[in-house]
Amino acid sequence: MSSRPAAGGGRWVEVEPARVARWVAGFTDRHGPPATTVEGYGLRLTAPDGATAELHTPPGAPPTSDLATFVAAATAPHRIGLLLARKGAVAVGVAEGERLPVHKVDTRYVQGRTAAGGWSQQRFARRRDNQAKAAFADAVELAARLLLPQVDRLDAVVAGGDRRAVDTVLADRRLAPLAALRADRLLDVPEPRHAVLLAAVAAARAVRILVREPQPDG
Repeated sequence: MSSRPAAGGGRWVEVEPARVARWVAGFTDRHGPPATTVEGYGLRLTAPDGATAELHTPPGAPPTSDLATFVAAATAPHRIGLLLARKGAVAVGVAEGERLPVHKVDTRYVQGRTAAGGWSQQRFARRRDNQAKAAFADAVELAARLLLPQVDRLDAVVAGGDRRAVDTVLADRRLAPLAALRADRLLDVPEPRHAVLLAAVAAARAVRILVREPQPDG
C-alpha cells in the first residue's frame, strides 16, 4: 500500500484489491461504522466522527452500489490494456488479473536538448523532432499490433508515463478503439522497461482511496 498527500487536503492511498476489505475494517475500527453512498467515482464512506474515504472504482471494474460488490468487482481478473510511453521508449501489454501474458517493450534513441545556439541548435532540434516522430510511429505500430486484436476483449486501457507522449500515440486514428477504452488514471512511471510494465499491472489494478480525517473542533 502506498500513500501520498492529496491536493486540497487529505491523502491518497493505493490498496491492492485483495486488501480493500481489510483496509475498510481498519477504517471502521479507527472512526466507527461508516455510512456508504454511491458516487460517480465509486463509493464514499462517511464515519460517525466525520472522517471520509472515497473508494475509486479501479479500471475495468463495473460500478457497484455496496461495499461487498465493490470488493468483488475490484478483485475480479479484468483484462486491461497497458500503454506506457515516455520520450523514446514504449511498453505495451495486456494484463489478465495479476498476469501479463502479452507484452513488448521498444526503445528508440531520441536526442536530448542541446544548449548550442544558431544554425547548430536548429539542426539538432530538427533531428530531435524527427527522432521523436519516428519513436511515436513505432509506439503506434506496437499498440496496433498487440492491443487492437484484443480490443473487443479488453475491459479498459490504462496509460502511463508522459501524458503528452501517450496522447500523441492514442491520437492516431487507427487506435481510436483503444482511446475509447482509456481510463482516467495515468500511471506515474519512469522510462518504460519490462520491470516497469510488470509493476504497472499492480498500479493499474490498485484501488485508489482519498482519505480525509475528521476536522478538530473549534
